[in-house]
Amino acid sequence: MLKMEQVSKFFNPNTADEKLALTHIHLHLNPGDFVTIIGSNGAGKSTLMNIISGAILPDIGNVIIDDRDVTSMPEHRRSRWIGRVFQDPMAGTAHAMTIEENLAIAAARIGRRGLGPGVNRHRRTWFKEQLASLRLGLEDRLSAKVGLLSGGERQALSLLMATFTNPSILLLDEHTAALDPARAELITRLTEEIVRRSSLTTLMVTHNMEQAIRLGNRLIMMDKGRIVLDIAAADKGSLTVEKLLREFERVRGEQFVDDRVVLGG
Repeated sequence: MLKMEQVSKFFNPNTADEKLALTHIHLHLNPGDFVTIIGSNGAGKSTLMNIISGAILPDIGNVIIDDRDVTSMPEHRRSRWIGRVFQDPMAGTAHAMTIEENLAIAAARIGRRGLGPGVNRHRRTWFKEQLASLRLGLEDRLSAKVGLLSGGERQALSLLMATFTNPSILLLDEHTAALDPARAELITRLTEEIVRRSSLTTLMVTHNMEQAIRLGNRLIMMDKGRIVLDIAAADKGSLTVEKLLREFERVRGEQFVDDRVVLGG
């Protein structure tokens, strides 16, 4: 489903500010894997997501999705196979457009593009069915401007838009971090339901260790551009925040300190 083979990325190469953001990343995901990613600020998590999405290209290595080498493919071409939800609820939607118009744009990632109407009766019915699964009443507000929605409603819509085309890879980039606890829990619940229902192969970056342990079937911890821990389902079930911290400190050789990391829910 996803293969990253010996991927490295430099920023500001051949200058005094040169930084090795990723170092020989080797990562394979099987269909249906739900992998949570945690690590200190600057560990390379966002760079990893950006290379998978095509927002930036690697300097070394290969990225393969569905047995297709997409290493040099730009972001807009990869969007056919990738869904992504960002931390900022404003980032995944067009605020001046209606809910229906946003959904039509998301649906256009698949199928042939043409000059026909973006929304017809059949598609509108489908949009309502998809929105109803969120249980937020948005199916009755198709003509509402997205900019009028709350942060939680907007993030729920972003999640739906990223997933209802059944992407090969779903990237969740701290998508609950900007929400208050109640709305964060709502989006977490919806994420679990949607990923499970569609068996989506998912990578989720989070600073919440309890969330990273509770969700998914595999946990990865990054540090200084490397994957330093890769915990499979068999060991993840007995994992606790305390055990995770001890294991990280054993591998890294020093205490884990990051003010952004949330230890519990």
